[in-house]
Amino acid sequence: MKPVIALVGRPNVGKSTLFNRLTKTRDAIVADFAGLTRDRHYGNGRLGKREFIVIDTGGFEPEADSGIYQEMAKQTRQAVAEADVVVFVVDARAGLSGQDHDIANFLRKLGKPCLLVANKAEGMQEGAQLTEFYELGLGQVLPVSAAHGQGIRSLVEEALDPLHLPEEDDSGAEQDESLIKLAVAGRPNVGKSTLINTWLGEERLVAFDLPGTTRDAISVPFERNGQRFELIDTAGLRRRGKVFEAVEKFSVVKTLQAIESAHVVLLLLDATQGVTDQDAHIAGYILESGRAVVLAINKWDAVDAYQRELVQRSIETRLAFLKFAKLHLISAKKRQGLAPVWTSISKAHKSAMCKMSTPMLTRLLLEAVQFQAPKRSGMFRPKLRYAHQGGMNPPVVVVHGNSLEHVTDAYKRFLEGRVRKAFDLEGTPLRIEMKTSQNPYGDKDTH
Repeated sequence: MKPVIALVGRPNVGKSTLFNRLTKTRDAIVADFAGLTRDRHYGNGRLGKREFIVIDTGGFEPEADSGIYQEMAKQTRQAVAEADVVVFVVDARAGLSGQDHDIANFLRKLGKPCLLVANKAEGMQEGAQLTEFYELGLGQVLPVSAAHGQGIRSLVEEALDPLHLPEEDDSGAEQDESLIKLAVAGRPNVGKSTLINTWLGEERLVAFDLPGTTRDAISVPFERNGQRFELIDTAGLRRRGKVFEAVEKFSVVKTLQAIESAHVVLLLLDATQGVTDQDAHIAGYILESGRAVVLAINKWDAVDAYQRELVQRSIETRLAFLKFAKLHLISAKKRQGLAPVWTSISKAHKSAMCKMSTPMLTRLLLEAVQFQAPKRSGMFRPKLRYAHQGGMNPPVVVVHGNSLEHVTDAYKRFLEGRVRKAFDLEGTPLRIEMKTSQNPYGDKDTH
């Protein structure tokens, strides 16, 4: 499970610049959930082999009791609740403020690991200007410059080292090939808990969260027709502490982590509301993570023929990038249409773990080229020579040849279609990678 770092601080101290610096190895904003993230953004960061999730928050005023500042304070409290470690950002140039003291008091009471980071500290690494920040009582002050990239590596190491994350657990879990990890993802109130309770045949509370387990999605063991599953529920956060009252019942971090740790994701949509921005963002993250996916529209019994047509049209337009996923129309409450969902989940898992032999892939590639050659680009026509499998979950096909940088996206989609049909792949993304052989005599083409 990826650790979570939350960036907290008053407005204009450079949190967003730091966020962009930490997430530079991948897209800066992974999810921007409508209604939730006006002041909260989620991104992936990496230091060497270690990956983590970063949460960027708006300016924090712990004592705010009205209007937009109160909402921003709620957003920040939620981010802190989801985090493993909090990075409190102050402005080294502007110096200490009363608001910094308020935030420090709030963080000290939580007792959560916290790093004090003085941003905009370029040129003052050893400077006496930083000594005033020790007043906050949060220990050592780490000088960084988000704009210039100074001190960022040390900051990430300081944040991750105390967490002692168990790497061997993940590898051990992967060795059990008979177990299918299934994450149930979707917006709040689409019926995720209802569906899981229906599957389990009992009223089991799956949407709970105990202190200290914020970063763990709830796993429920389940067996069906001899196949073992681990259901990963992302139903929500329900904390009873005063700090968490009126905070969203939905943890974005849990959803992102559940998707990362699953083999297959069941994306649940609500027939009464159609496909929202939030649904599209979750779907985009599933695709980016390379997870196999099955789509299910819940509450299908609660809409009329006109609404049904609208929902199906919105899926075709807004989730067009998930064309490979099987779509099911269900009612979790009335137990309608659930059996075929399991068939698709097993099929999607089998497709994601498909093993493709090099001779068969190469034969497929050469037949595809014979059927339709790639377009010529100026003087060059790409030459596709052979292919092999480069990975599973999702399957990756690596194509070798010459001038492959000129292969168009349309031709890659054509190849993807041929591979999907040949290996009967359903429910999993498929990635086609091009590797050009070096030609010592070829001049570099600069079109």
